[in-house]
Amino acid sequence: MAASTSMMNNVWLGSETGILKGVNVGKKTATNYSDLKTLDKEQEISAMYWATEEEQMLLTGLRNGTVKTFDLEKGEFTETRDCSGGEGVFRGLATWDDSLITCVESGLLKVWKEDTEEQTEINVGANIRKMRQNPVKRNVVATGGMENDMKVWDLEDPEKPIFRAKNVRNDFLELRVPVCVNDISFIPESSKIVTCTGHHHLRVYDPSTPRRRPVMSVEFDEYPLMSMSIAPGGNSVVVGNTHGKMAHIDLRKGQVLRVYKGFAGSIRSIQCHPTLPLVASCGLDRFLRIHHIPSGTLENKIYLKSRLNCLLFSSASFDTVDTEGGVKAIERPVGPVDEEAESIWKQMEEITEESTQAKRKVNAETKTAVKRKAPPET
Repeated sequence: MAASTSMMNNVWLGSETGILKGVNVGKKTATNYSDLKTLDKEQEISAMYWATEEEQMLLTGLRNGTVKTFDLEKGEFTETRDCSGGEGVFRGLATWDDSLITCVESGLLKVWKEDTEEQTEINVGANIRKMRQNPVKRNVVATGGMENDMKVWDLEDPEKPIFRAKNVRNDFLELRVPVCVNDISFIPESSKIVTCTGHHHLRVYDPSTPRRRPVMSVEFDEYPLMSMSIAPGGNSVVVGNTHGKMAHIDLRKGQVLRVYKGFAGSIRSIQCHPTLPLVASCGLDRFLRIHHIPSGTLENKIYLKSRLNCLLFSSASFDTVDTEGGVKAIERPVGPVDEEAESIWKQMEEITEESTQAKRKVNAETKTAVKRKAPPET
C-alpha cells in the first residue's frame, strides 16, 4: 500500500473481523490495511493506540494476545509482538518511555520493557472494561470494570492504587447501586477523572481531594453508556450508549447540551478531535460518523461493511465538507461482507415519503370497506 495513501487518512478503525481501516474524510475513501485472506475471529481488533506523539505509528491489540504495530509512512504492519497473558481481550493499550502497557479483561496489567524480557505485572481486579492512560503523566493509568470501581495506578510504584473510587450511596430504596465502569477519561488541565457506566451514569471524581465518591453524577437516557471522549476545551464530554444515542454533556453544570440521533445499534467507540469541534463515532451498524459537536450536524457518514470496535482520530486539521457544501456521500469500500446481513438488507423495501402516503391511503380505504361490509349488531 502506498505510504502517501495511509498518511492522508484522518480516522483509523479496528473491526471485529480483524481489519484495520483507514479513512480519508476529505476524499471520501476508505482503505483496508490487512490481508483479507488470512483473517479469522482471533484477529479481532479490540484496542488501538497511537504509538508515537507524531502519530506516525499505531498499535492494534488483537483477540489472540498479539499487539501489531502499523507504520503509516510505510503503509504496512512492521512488528508483531506476543503480549499474551491473563484471559479475555485487550481493554487498553499505552506506551510509557520505551515500554508497552497492556491490560486484558481478567485484570492483568503488564508493562513490557523494550529489548528485554523484564515485565511488571499488576493485578487491577477482574472484569476490566477499560484501562486509560493519563496523557500528561504517562506513568499514571486508570482502570475500571464490572463490580470493579475505578482505580488510579502509578506504574513507578504499582504496589497499590493511588486512588480508589468508592461506590455512591444506596438508592432511595436503600438498595446498593451496581458498579460497571465502561470507559474512563482524564480531564485535561485538571486533576479530575470522568467515567461512564453500564447503568447510564456519567461520574466525575477528583483524586486531589480526600473525597472518594464522585463530585458530580449525571444520568443520560436509560441504557448502558459504552464510550465517551472529552470535547475540545475540556469542559464537556460526548457519550454514547447501547441503543444508538449519543449526547454532549456539560461537566461543569451536569446538563445535557445536545443529543445526536440516527444511529442503529450500540456505539462502541467515540473520539473527539483535539482541536476541531468534531466527534467521530463507530459501532455495530458498520458506519463511521463525524458530527459537528455544537450544532449536531452530521458532517460525514461512511459505510465500512464490518462491525467496528474502536477508532483513532488523527489530530491533523482537515475539511469535512465538499465543494458543494453538502454532507459527504456514503462510501462502500472493498472488504469482507456479511452475506446473510447483506441479503436481508437487499430484500427490505425502501421506504420513501410517497410509499408511506400510498400505504396510508390504501389502509384507510380498506378500513372503510370493512366497516361497510360488517353485519349489523344484534
